[in-house]
Order: sequence, then structure tokens, then C-alpha cells
Amino acid sequence: MTSSTSSSASLASDLFRRFLFPGVFSFMPADIQMLELLLALVVFIVIHSLRQQKRQGLPNWPVVGMLPSLILGLQGDVYEWISGVICRQNGTFIFKGPWFTNLNCVLTSDPRNIEHLLKTKFSNFPKGEYFRNTVRDLLGDGIFSADDEIWQKQRKTASLEFHSAKFRNLTTESLLELVHSRLLPVLEDSVKQSIPLDLQDILLRLTFDNVCIIAFGVDPGCLRLGLPQIPFAKAFEDATEATLFRFVTPTLIWKTMRSLNIGTEKKLNESIREVDKFAEEVIRTRKKELSLASEHEKQRSDILTVFMGLKAEQGRPFSDKFLRDICVNFILAGRDTSSVALSWFFWLLNRHPEVEEKILAEICKILSERKDTKEKEDLSNNLIFKPEEVKRMEYLQAALSEALRLHPSVPVDHKEVLEDDVFPDGTVLKKGTKVVYAIYTMGRMEGIWGKDCRDYKPERWLRDGRYMSESAYKFTAFNGGPRLCLGKDFAYYQMKFAAASILYRYNVKVVEGHPVIPKMALTMYMKYGLKVRLSRRNEFELDKHLKKN
Repeated sequence: MTSSTSSSASLASDLFRRFLFPGVFSFMPADIQMLELLLALVVFIVIHSLRQQKRQGLPNWPVVGMLPSLILGLQGDVYEWISGVICRQNGTFIFKGPWFTNLNCVLTSDPRNIEHLLKTKFSNFPKGEYFRNTVRDLLGDGIFSADDEIWQKQRKTASLEFHSAKFRNLTTESLLELVHSRLLPVLEDSVKQSIPLDLQDILLRLTFDNVCIIAFGVDPGCLRLGLPQIPFAKAFEDATEATLFRFVTPTLIWKTMRSLNIGTEKKLNESIREVDKFAEEVIRTRKKELSLASEHEKQRSDILTVFMGLKAEQGRPFSDKFLRDICVNFILAGRDTSSVALSWFFWLLNRHPEVEEKILAEICKILSERKDTKEKEDLSNNLIFKPEEVKRMEYLQAALSEALRLHPSVPVDHKEVLEDDVFPDGTVLKKGTKVVYAIYTMGRMEGIWGKDCRDYKPERWLRDGRYMSESAYKFTAFNGGPRLCLGKDFAYYQMKFAAASILYRYNVKVVEGHPVIPKMALTMYMKYGLKVRLSRRNEFELDKHLKKN
């Protein structure tokens, strides 16, 4: 038997030399065994790593871990790539980064796990030191990245303000002014000139102006005819993109790049300087205004002024740096989320005209119920939707929620394990483990939404024609638990008011052949924007819907 095995091995070795490397080994007889051994080792490692893919989700290579697969995934639609891996692993996947790096993490989209970390064991899953260190240059100690007492104080103050009548009036009045004095004139100018425009850029300008009024009490005038370039707006977008790059780069590498001021870190540094310059000027101006204001003057209700009136530790006012952090965080929350959601909403409507027809029918039905005869007659460009009418747009809210389900503005979010724990699905979590919950993936899981999970169906949100919200641990676009988005109600109102104002007046068609893919940033921008052509909506089309009602 030994003789037979030896003979077979010799024959295999001979065939290997003859057919794979003819003429090479004849010149190196002393090195043949070593080369064969080395090649066998390489083949073994490759086969072993590839066989692990079925069990672990991705090939896990020596030294570099799963990094090669991540690099390949980043070349295309990274969110679809992540979703494919997580779905194959039944909702939870452990990513193993290169040796001696901190890229290891647990990715999950299982609603049971999401509820566990966002609600049940909330205190055991803070944002964590890794997240804070990664985003600190941009977000500082603001509400997005803070934990414990710093977060609680900001949350409590912001919550009181968000629920005050004065603040609600500020948000709705500023939105109405921006839509009718700036958004619609810009869209009308595009129609008159018969030129396409980037709707994502227009919507970002709208929400940027709106949130600056709310957060700073300052109107940057980003959305107006001519679409001026606002350095702060561009810097803010560049900073969020460069910050996200840190999450897919070993910490040692991006910190080295930062110290050398090269690559994305150079871009981030330049962008943050512009952000700080804008914020510092606003804070300085506001402090001067408040010092000169008399007691009888009307008190501002923007977030910056509210925090300026509060005291930090030992009764001292908050530092300018802390005030800057608060405002930058609220801009991130209020600018990108609504505008990005609306962009994907209009793209989906372009692919589903039947949904647009139902939205238009709902709008016309609500308008037909206006009691004032003069108001009924003036359903032209001067039309302004009333707050109570916007709230009654149930199908529109369902269509927006469905767009957020498929294209959440924040596609992934991050937590860190404070003490050893176990997820409901059995995944063991060691202290210090980073946990990423994939909100984008949740919208593509049959186990959560059924076999039609990838279809755009607003009807899944309706019960007897009324909008019904879903569990925050199934639909996590607005987060959940103690960190549930404070501005959720306003975000829906803002999106509904803007969408209805546009759809009632214009047909919105995406330019044929325009590429639409997500950009890798803290929020899910469209990488190439959303190029659209607008045309005035036919009056007969509106009359048809109005007469039906």
C-alpha cells in the first residue's frame, strides 16, 4: 500500500511538472519539492478560505481577513452588497477585518436584535468610544454622537423645544415661505427655460435653508434663482462623505493620513474649517444680538438661542464649541434626511406612475372639500396647502414611508457593546464589540416584509384607507427606543408639504439614461444627483380628479 501511494504521489508530481510548468522545474531540481510544498500551501489556504464563505458569509483570508471582499463591494452598490451577505446569513453576519485592526464588527438586520439594542438593553449599547472618535472632528459632542449625561441633557432640551407651539409655528411658517417664495419659482424657471435640473440638489438647498433657520435662526439663502454656491453647504456635504470613509479604513491608516494631512483627511480638514468658520460667525453674531436686545423684545425660538439661554456645569454658559456641535448635529439631522428621502421618492414615482395618480387623486379630493367657494375657484399656482390638509394626506404619507423603507436616509447605524451580551438570535457579543444595524437591508428581507419586499407598494401601509405606522424595530428609518427621532412628525410634514406642492403643479420625469445609484456617505445621497425635466401639469388632468370628487 505504501509503495502504491508513493507511486501515485510521484505520478501526480510528474504530471504537475509536465503540464502546469513545462520546462521550468528541469532547471531547478533542488527547489522542486519546496515550490510544490509552497504551491500546495497556497492552494490549501485558498480552498479553505473559500469554503468558509458558506458558513461565515465571506472568504476569511489569513492576515487580511474579509477586507478583499469589502474592497470589491465598495466598487459597486455597497448597500446591496451588504444586504446580499446579511440575507444569506439569515439576518446577522460577523465581519472579520485584517489582523491587528479594529474593523471587526457584527452586522444585523434581525428585528429582534434591533429591538434588543435600541430598547430592551439600550444602556448596554451606547454609540461608543470608537464611533465618537471617528466622527468627533465633524460632530463633536453633539446629539448624534454623544452618550450618557451629555446626550440626555441635549435630548431633554431639544424635546421640550420640539414640542413647543412656538417652535412648531417657526418650522411650518419657514417651510411655507421657502416653498412658495423660492422652491416653486426655481422650478418654474426651469420649465420656462426648458432645461433639466438636479432635483436632489434643489431639495438639499430647500431643507438646508429650512434647518438653518430652525437651528441657527439664520437664512443662508441657498435656494434662490441662479442657485448660488454656498461654501458652508458644499463643505458640510464633503465632510460627511470623508467622515464615513474612516469607518471602512483601519484607524491607524486614517489617523496617519490625518497627521500627514493627505487624501480624504486633507479634504475633511479643509471642509471642517469652512463649517467652523460659518458656525463661529453665526454664534458671535447671535451673542451680540442677545446682549443688545431689550427684555421686551420677542424672544427667538431657534435651537441655538434656546441653548444659549441655558447653563452648563457650575452655572456657566455653554462654550462656543459646544454650541457649534449642537447646531452641526441638527443640520445633519434636518438637512440630509428629508431631502434624500424626497429624492428617492420622486425617482420611485417616475417608475410607478400609478402611485403618482393615486397621490394626485387624494390631493384633489382633499381640495374639493374646501368649504370656501373662493378658495375652490383659486386652485392655481397661488394654492397653499393648509396644515390640516397636509395631515389628511394618508396615501402620500404611505408612499413616502414606502420610499423610506426601500431607501432609508441613514442606511446603517452603529453601536458598541458595553458589557458581554447575547442577541435574541443567539449571537454572542463580547465587551467592546462594534455592532452595525443595517436599516437598508431590513427593507429587503422577506422574513420582515414578505416575498414582495423589493416592490414599491404604498398600500402595505394602509388599513381601510388610513395610514398605519409599523414597529420602529421593523421600520427603523427614524431610529427607535430612547433615541427615536425627535423631528419625525415635522419630517413627515415637511416632505408631504413639499411633495404635494410640487406634484400638484408639475409632472416630474427623470432624464432618460440618467444613472441613479447611492453614494457612500453618512446619509444615502444619489451619487450623480437626480436629473429631471419638469412640465406644467395639464389643467384638464387636475379637473378630471377634482370632478371625480
